[in-house]
Amino acid sequence: MKLAILSRAPHSYSTQRLRAAAQQRGHNVKVLNTLRFAIDLSGDEPDLQFRGKRLSDYDAILPRIGNSITYFGTAVVRQFEQMDVYTPNTANGITNSRDKLRASQILSRHGIGMPETTFVRNRADVRPAIERVGGAPVVIKLLEGTQGIGVILAPEVKVAEAIIETLHSTKQNVLIQRFASESRGRDIRALVVGDRVVAAMRRVASGDEFRSNVHRGGTVEPVELDPDYEQAAVRSAQIMGLRVAGVDMLEGNDGPLVMEVNSSPGLEGVETATKLDVAGAIIDYMANQVAFPEIDVRQRLTVSTGYGVAELVVNAGADIVGHTVAESGLSERDITVLTLHRGSNVVPNPRRSTVLEPGDRLLCFGKLEEMRSMIPERRRRRAKVRKLPKQPIPES
Repeated sequence: MKLAILSRAPHSYSTQRLRAAAQQRGHNVKVLNTLRFAIDLSGDEPDLQFRGKRLSDYDAILPRIGNSITYFGTAVVRQFEQMDVYTPNTANGITNSRDKLRASQILSRHGIGMPETTFVRNRADVRPAIERVGGAPVVIKLLEGTQGIGVILAPEVKVAEAIIETLHSTKQNVLIQRFASESRGRDIRALVVGDRVVAAMRRVASGDEFRSNVHRGGTVEPVELDPDYEQAAVRSAQIMGLRVAGVDMLEGNDGPLVMEVNSSPGLEGVETATKLDVAGAIIDYMANQVAFPEIDVRQRLTVSTGYGVAELVVNAGADIVGHTVAESGLSERDITVLTLHRGSNVVPNPRRSTVLEPGDRLLCFGKLEEMRSMIPERRRRRAKVRKLPKQPIPES
């Protein structure tokens, strides 16, 4: 495998470990500074230049995109995707995970447990928002903070209001989140590679510090995850569109509470704590995937006129309830079911013998007109036609 690690920190622990793991396995690996790329759209096909010269062919890339270069970095990753070069983390996944609000919105749709969170902008909405997450103390987070920076614990409502007002005055967007006191200054970092957790550690805050980040003096210890924590970590990463991710979770009273999904997780803490070759697991996974580069399915499937991707919800009164996929008549209408979502379960490529139930969500590809006809029209009140006013056009 010819691999490029996109990183501006070639001497960092994570980059060095990934490069060493690739070399030990006989792969050809280079570390390329993300900012030295130039996106070339002047030719017949998408291309890239590096340091002013046309980039040679690569089988895969491993993005290590920092916060400060998210826009340009994801543009470079997206260009590699257009060139059919494999990446475990797509540009869309990196962008989604980098914005805490966007990530929370996406995860909440899929029933992932998270601390109660709100987002407001008007000063009058701040106090009601604090009450909705359970009142003070509350955690206030900048949308693009990292390593614990931009995370503040406000012990009282008035203090929280003052902090939020100050941040808003500097054009900062913040999340208001319930303080999970039951976690007692501890959280879990799970390293997800593909469809499994390859290593996990518990981070413990130092002293009265509520943030458990290692950069803030926190200590780490290896931990064996319960199945529900492992499932929450893997699902969160996959929902984000990431195949290599660090998923941070609080140990809530009712199970895991996902705080963040990191697209460029540091490896030093987890490898030191667990003594496991996490870098090697990442390289092995990528080597097994290079023949199957991820593509933008919607982009590829919607190039045929009249065809597209849509989600159909099976309502209780629908004719197809109780029938199998084969009996539903969807194939006769030129509609193919790609994935079936039932509650928290996902059934990819469901069998024709699968019986459809009310509430099922079907991700389909097919004729847009046919799929559009299956969506019930919204009931609208019939607007009355009023009489023409005596003076239809007022005199100026």
